[in-house]
Amino acid sequence: MRTALGIAVAGGLGSLARYGLGTFITRRHPGEFPWGTFAVNVLGAFAMGLIFTLATEKWQMASWLRLSLTVGFLGGFTTFSTMAFEGYRLSADDLPGLTAVYLVGSIALGLVAVYGGILAGRAL
Repeated sequence: MRTALGIAVAGGLGSLARYGLGTFITRRHPGEFPWGTFAVNVLGAFAMGLIFTLATEKWQMASWLRLSLTVGFLGGFTTFSTMAFEGYRLSADDLPGLTAVYLVGSIALGLVAVYGGILAGRAL
């Protein structure tokens, strides 16, 4: 029960954080490219690598808390479905180059960010 409650609360907080940060970035960088979602997803990937590494290799964090932070908070914070929809929207707007940069860049930088988070966690 503690795990499910932790995931639910953290997921709500992660969703609010995504909305806040995504809106903040989008207002400062308007245009075709969805900078808000891009930044949130890359930051979330870095945080996943960092938190998981710290939780399992450094702190031996309780599983309910680790799951609350990763599945809950970061699950609510990051958004694959919005990335996919924005990729579709760029494609439908006949922007194939921007579509490719956004989708390939999101995945590539996401992988680099996870690895960077793991390295940062191990360095702490």
